Amino acid sequence: MKKIPVAEQNEKMKQSSSAKPMPSPYAPAPAAEQIEGEDPMAGLQADLDRFRDLALRSQADFENYKKRCVREKEEAIKYANNSLLQRLVAIIDNFELGLAAAKEQGEQSPIYSGMVLVQKQLNDLLTENGLQPIEAEDKPFDPNLHEAIAHEPSDQVPEETVLRQVSRGYRFKDRLLRPAKVVVSSGPAKK
Repeated sequence: MKKIPVAEQNEKMKQSSSAKPMPSPYAPAPAAEQIEGEDPMAGLQADLDRFRDLALRSQADFENYKKRCVREKEEAIKYANNSLLQRLVAIIDNFELGLAAAKEQGEQSPIYSGMVLVQKQLNDLLTENGLQPIEAEDKPFDPNLHEAIAHEPSDQVPEETVLRQVSRGYRFKDRLLRPAKVVVSSGPAKK
């Protein structure tokens, strides 16, 4: 290490202490330096007003935070069953396929009659809990509710109208749970 004489060290310390330190941009400037030539009370009043404003803003931010937390909690409770219903909807689709197969055996079949009753109970339960099926056939195509998987020409059905529904869509309360998969008319066939 290089030794520095004491005289040089003292000189450097004097230079550094005589240099004015940089004020922090976050620290409030002293009132006397901030408002030159004015009454010191005016500077203190300005600081008081600034801190009062800061306190009011902080209080308003905190109130908004509390309201947002309450709103998010209510929404989480309202849509808590969302993932369960998404899984249940896939099971309902398979149940409907089984119902169609049982119908081929005859509508008087006890298996078919039992499946129809179970389907009615299941649909009633889901409706009570806010699940609503989306009716799509013969309705205008709505990209917010429908997912077009194909276009087909049709002379009877106008263009951009749903010809048939491949998979039923559902709403859960006021949200879309699953869009309906549909085949859409592309209008009359081009010749």
